[in-house]
Amino acid sequence: MSFHFVKLRKIWYIVSLAVIVPGLISLMLQGLNLGIDFTGGSLVEVRFKEPTSIKQVRQVVTGQELGSAKGIQKSGETDFIIRTKELTEEQSASLISSLRQDAGDLDLLRNVRVGPVISGELVRDALLALVIAAGLILVYISIRFELKQGIAAIVAIIHDVLVVLGMFSLLQIEVNSAFVAAMLTIIGYSINDTIIIFDRVRENLRLAQRKEAIEELVNRSLWQTLVRSINTVLTVVFVLVALFLLGGSTIQNFVLAMLIGVISGAYSSIFVASPVWIEMRLRERKGGRQAAKA
Repeated sequence: MSFHFVKLRKIWYIVSLAVIVPGLISLMLQGLNLGIDFTGGSLVEVRFKEPTSIKQVRQVVTGQELGSAKGIQKSGETDFIIRTKELTEEQSASLISSLRQDAGDLDLLRNVRVGPVISGELVRDALLALVIAAGLILVYISIRFELKQGIAAIVAIIHDVLVVLGMFSLLQIEVNSAFVAAMLTIIGYSINDTIIIFDRVRENLRLAQRKEAIEELVNRSLWQTLVRSINTVLTVVFVLVALFLLGGSTIQNFVLAMLIGVISGAYSSIFVASPVWIEMRLRERKGGRQAAKA
């Protein structure tokens, strides 16, 4: 245990800021590349008479210049859902005609527009879901551990959310409804890893000798849980990398968000949550000593 995680916490703060600040600047200057789920657009669902590959459908959509060719979802052998920017009647007719000509005979199942009202509600619901999740996590950790550890866990979650949002803004990767699901999953993963570490800290606090400094105790706890944290994150990362490479373009954005979030979550559990908790503990003790002297 020669490497001391906690004593180097100022370095970890600088590393986090170096990743988060460019993302925040990008969010302010160019924002997120919002998909049809948030901005509104058209949704076309078709059923081909014969099995058709997603590659054929994507080529047709790309040739029509209707926006991202990644907004195509295949269901079964013959059903496809195509999400594009809002189409006029002429553009919709042209798309259907091109699909029939270049991909095969089909039946049109749906051709609807996703208006700004629905997309606005989705944005509000997504933000509300994130706020509710964070609030429940704070309550749970405050009851199981203590309020300061709950606050530290929320700081780590905010760290992970900002990292993912910043990366998607910098790279201008499309954000859709699946992205919201990825963010909620990332929050769950991050808090799970943080709880494991805090649980070990609590156990060591019960058994600790009075002379042991809080920094030494937390550093010992981090070393005791480090192997488990590394094994967990590597297992998840291997699966996500395989999905990203082999799962097709439809789920790539979702998987990429998960990949960034899982790595950030593992980092923040070790290098953000615990150091932030220590900072609050040390300030509390310093304030108590000053009050006693007064």
